[in-house]
Amino acid sequence: MNRINKIEVLIADRLVGRMATTKEGLCAFEYAPEWIETGFSISPFELPLRTGVAIAKPRPFDGNFGVFDDALPDGWGMIVLSRYLQEKGIAVSELGILDCLSLVGSTGRGALEFRPDRSVGDEGQIPDFEKLAFDTQLVLSEKECRDIETLYRKGGSPGGARPKVFVKVDGEEWLVKFKAKEDSGTIGQDEYRYSLLAKKCGIEMPETRLFDQKYFGVKRFDRENGLKLHVASAAGLLRADYRIPSLDYVNVFALCLQLTHCEIDMWKLFRIMVFNYLIGNKDDHAKNFAFIVRNGAWHIAPAFDLLPSYGMNGYHTTSFADSVSPSDKDVLLVARKAGLDLDVAKHILDDMRMLVTSNEQ
Repeated sequence: MNRINKIEVLIADRLVGRMATTKEGLCAFEYAPEWIETGFSISPFELPLRTGVAIAKPRPFDGNFGVFDDALPDGWGMIVLSRYLQEKGIAVSELGILDCLSLVGSTGRGALEFRPDRSVGDEGQIPDFEKLAFDTQLVLSEKECRDIETLYRKGGSPGGARPKVFVKVDGEEWLVKFKAKEDSGTIGQDEYRYSLLAKKCGIEMPETRLFDQKYFGVKRFDRENGLKLHVASAAGLLRADYRIPSLDYVNVFALCLQLTHCEIDMWKLFRIMVFNYLIGNKDDHAKNFAFIVRNGAWHIAPAFDLLPSYGMNGYHTTSFADSVSPSDKDVLLVARKAGLDLDVAKHILDDMRMLVTSNEQ
């Protein structure tokens, strides 16, 4: 496999810019002149829309820019990529950042595409979920999986630790999850139930469903009317290491305000924070908050990965006004620091607690 020295970044077949690597192994990116004239910043703080070459920092993304690190597989995606390339006689350790982005090509999350495009397309038919679930367990157990190519075609780029695939059902694109090693046998039903509860609590979420009555599926919010929408995580936008505690909810609200300038989006984020607090979703790391561009404007993305979880050492990964074991007081302190109306915040907290409590009884 020939190493790639330069790639083009595109959105909807429009050239956004070009990227190469320096002799120190850092990514260097420059916007295309046409994009500067008519486009938008794909990462306002790290890559503002202006002329000139930007050089990435060594950390936390190993010399990559955060918005492009978002496009790369991690967790499950890296396991599948490694096994797939192993069958081709290629070691992942031999690949550079541009090689990995080229393998994502046109199949990644969000709207960014990379050329040369070395991605592998999917045949598109609805898969046998039972077989896929069985194959994911083989991979997780480090056993031989004879159909690793199907897993790669359908799930080579998703982020997160749990096994998952992209599928198309009735013309709509979905992400379907499977059980990880440490998960219970009802993880799919559990996540579906919490997705319905989140919607009852007024949280914006995409459509969800259970495939084969056991596999949790969520409609992709980065696809709309056949178009790909640009998405960036809080981790990518703020260069925050999602592998460790690196953010406070105060930071996430500040990011939301600077990007969206919209009170509605701030309240959407508040409901997500309150839901994580009430159900004990402590895996609220920096990649589990995302922002999306619609009609040229940034908004907070629909919520995802809303499920009770242990977090790191039993604490929230994102702190609440410096507290990793928060109380109502800490939740409302975040609201005050974010400039939200405290009476409204208290009302939302009380209403959501009633819904969550009744769901758990």
